[in-house]
Amino acid sequence: MLLLVVSLMGCNSAPDRNSPIKTRDFQVEDIAKSDVDMVTEIQLRYSLEYLQELMDKLYRRNPREWPKGGAESLSQAVDRVFGTGRDGVFPELQGKRGSDSIALAFDSYYSGDRVLAFVEGLRGMILQAHNNKQSFYLTDELDPQKLYNAARNIEIAIWKLSHDRDSEGRLFLISNETGGRVNNLSYERLLGKLIAIQDSMARIIAQSSNRRIKTIIQSVASAVFIPM
Repeated sequence: MLLLVVSLMGCNSAPDRNSPIKTRDFQVEDIAKSDVDMVTEIQLRYSLEYLQELMDKLYRRNPREWPKGGAESLSQAVDRVFGTGRDGVFPELQGKRGSDSIALAFDSYYSGDRVLAFVEGLRGMILQAHNNKQSFYLTDELDPQKLYNAARNIEIAIWKLSHDRDSEGRLFLISNETGGRVNNLSYERLLGKLIAIQDSMARIIAQSSNRRIKTIIQSVASAVFIPM
């Protein structure tokens, strides 16, 4: 199992190799954690960091969005989701979470912050796949199928981000740029890292719990989000 964990941690779900390695001091509760629990926490932390980076980049490309929630600056809008003072209250999302919130970002009738709907939807969906927890212990049991489904849903979200348009033919959210002298696919790469993390964790959990994952084959162009 340790060899599997180490090999999967080495995939492209890890941070940039030039980035400093983040560590934390040993805590008493670590005694009640397995190796898989610790890897799960690390990978989930990476997922949230990538989502925060994605939100910042999307706001910079779509500056009309962040003021819609009443924020006074772009950074304040990001902190509303990822800051230490997060309260999780977003009235403009109309009570929607996960894939329902993502879909809201591409709804022609939606007048709220589309970046918030997209990123908070991804965040909620990934947390749903982790039983809405960010700390894990020996008694916790994750479902590898949920992690696999989350990865497939992120693939659908990528397609919608790059293709869904309003009635006037404009993308709901501007992200990747392929028409310039140099293609900018940084958004797709970030989302690709999120897919790799969920897929690697699905394999780790399936291996450690001796459970199987039911693969799903569908065209992203016509696919619907898989219920979590």
